Amino acid sequence: MTVLETRPAPETPETPATPSAPAAIEVRDLTMSYGDRSVLTGVTFEVRRGEVFCLLGPNGAGKTTTVEILEGFRRRSGGTVRVLGMDPGAQPAVLRERLGIVLQECGFPRQAKVAELIGMWRDYYPSPRPVDELLSVVELHSHRDVQVRKLSGGQRRRLDLALALAGDPDLVFLDEPTTGFDPESRRRCWAAIENLRALGKTIVLTTHYLDEAERLADRLALLRDGEIRVCGPVREVARQAGVPTTITFTYPQRIIPALPAPGCLSLRVEDGVATCRVKNAATALRELFTWASACRLGDLEDLSVTHPTLEDAYLQLVSGGAGQ
Repeated sequence: MTVLETRPAPETPETPATPSAPAAIEVRDLTMSYGDRSVLTGVTFEVRRGEVFCLLGPNGAGKTTTVEILEGFRRRSGGTVRVLGMDPGAQPAVLRERLGIVLQECGFPRQAKVAELIGMWRDYYPSPRPVDELLSVVELHSHRDVQVRKLSGGQRRRLDLALALAGDPDLVFLDEPTTGFDPESRRRCWAAIENLRALGKTIVLTTHYLDEAERLADRLALLRDGEIRVCGPVREVARQAGVPTTITFTYPQRIIPALPAPGCLSLRVEDGVATCRVKNAATALRELFTWASACRLGDLEDLSVTHPTLEDAYLQLVSGGAGQ
């Protein structure tokens, strides 16, 4: 994987090189309606500079509408939106010079060659990246003289990424960037995204692959029915969603029947394995060890603590569970 060279960020009021730099994206009370149908209802979040921010949600949740408003392709019904210090609805041309965009589907001249197409794309930007560097980053150098029509689906998605990076953008929107990738190509794309983050680029990612979001995102927001249900670091989303932590251990056969298990943990025993689901793992473990000590059980065998995953939180939230 070729690594992009670091370039100094432009010294503008919108991009000060200080820890107190304003957010790359600020969204407050965003609404969007199509006639009588409300698509977004009071969406509020921010994307910090230099982070990978992921928008998750089922089909129809409002992800694409939100991203199109941020990119300046769609006018909002209400609310305040600032992208790199600008209103995307008022300054789309100026803003797009600093954006890179990978759409869900892109149409290219099928007869154009890969390097030729990237070269044409570079001409839209004042300070583009070199063609050879872009080809190497997406690992299409050996296909530079191949016509677009002869590329595989995964190769075309990598070409999408090269075009998004052509102008050396400050902010990159990636809409389902690894659709159609085989596992090895996905990991190569992930490495390219992590490289961009290391260079201080800000990335907004939408994906249906929860492992991709868990691997790449610094923070994420989950949209459902046009509203943000949870927003924060990946590790905190499950807690916000109210998904419990699971504690299991082998239930001792020699336990004193007269001494009940700690009632606050609601232990369930099945096939010799005790399970409890709790919100606060630290408190639960203290209670469990106190109980085990009172029973003179010593160490509990096969004790394990399983924290909820992003998938657990996602499924609970989209199915209408806690966190609403």
